[in-house]
Amino acid sequence: MTREQPRPPLGDAAEIRQGVTRLGRRMRAVRSPGALSNNKLGVLGELHRHGPASPGELAAAERQQPQSLTRVFAELEADGLVSRERDPRDRRQSVLSITPSGAEALRRDMGERDNWLTEAMAGLTETERQVLLLAGRLMDQLADKNSVPTSHYSENTY
Repeated sequence: MTREQPRPPLGDAAEIRQGVTRLGRRMRAVRSPGALSNNKLGVLGELHRHGPASPGELAAAERQQPQSLTRVFAELEADGLVSRERDPRDRRQSVLSITPSGAEALRRDMGERDNWLTEAMAGLTETERQVLLLAGRLMDQLADKNSVPTSHYSENTY
């Protein structure tokens, strides 16, 4: 059963945020029970995309404080999903790398969501799929922007 209710007009940014938020929730909901946490997936994804990094570099990439990810790093290492070595340039630092098991765990998680999204997109036209592909690329670029907006919310549409 779907609910058809008139929606108030939203600004462009609010409409994009709403769509991204709702799709993100939906994609999290289709993950298997016991799947890796979002923080763990973020760390594994960063290591997969950009290679070995220090805990501080990973925290900065995830827009978090290193202390917030200490437990995540330890659990990933204990589970054999990342390895930790001394940084050859600065022996006081450590460098984390994704392991083959970590890459496989990441691939499985992404695969579940990719399968759901493929099925969800099946009813779209080719043009609509291409628009979504372009939007995905643009959102990826936006996610890499370094600026953090000030806190001001004109609408709370979730």
